[in-house]
Amino acid sequence: MNPQDHSPLVYLVDDDDAVRDGLALLLRSVGLRSAGFADPMAFLAALTQSAIGCVVLDIRMPGISGLDVLAQLAERSDLPVVMLTGHANVDLCRRAFKGGAMEFLQKPVDDDVFLDAVQAAVRTHIASRERLAVTQAAADRLARLSGREHEVLERIVQGMSNKEIAREFELSPRTVETYRANVFAKLEAESLAQLIRQYATLLD
Repeated sequence: MNPQDHSPLVYLVDDDDAVRDGLALLLRSVGLRSAGFADPMAFLAALTQSAIGCVVLDIRMPGISGLDVLAQLAERSDLPVVMLTGHANVDLCRRAFKGGAMEFLQKPVDDDVFLDAVQAAVRTHIASRERLAVTQAAADRLARLSGREHEVLERIVQGMSNKEIAREFELSPRTVETYRANVFAKLEAESLAQLIRQYATLLD
């Protein structure tokens, strides 16, 4: 598999060829890949759930507006969106942010301002995907626990001692210690603080 398949990709959705080409050149200057789309529907059709990066989206395009595309994106993707427009006004700006846009820039956009916005969006998305991966990995480890081990974990997170857990389940403290050791081993937790930090929210 090509390593580039997992590198960030900036989707440039604008019906103006010159704008797309100029922004693509600018992105290449800082090492960012891009894919240009003159047709918003073609962009939506090409989008994949695994995509990492961001979307640079023009507001005014023939057929469907950028705000409508933004609404569809919100339902199918977690990609951050940077809105571009040559006709900025307070209402458009408000609607864009309400629709989930991360940034709103006016054409002609300053090169540095554009790059700062896109790089911030890409960093945000990468960090979000990394947190999601950590959470999924923790959920997968949680699924390794038996029913009783899961119950013991819940009591550990609640702050109960081995003796209190043993009393509740009518078990010997030594048996609870065994369950506790299994919980720490299966969840790959090295400390109580790590156990609580990674799994307390997953138990809610």
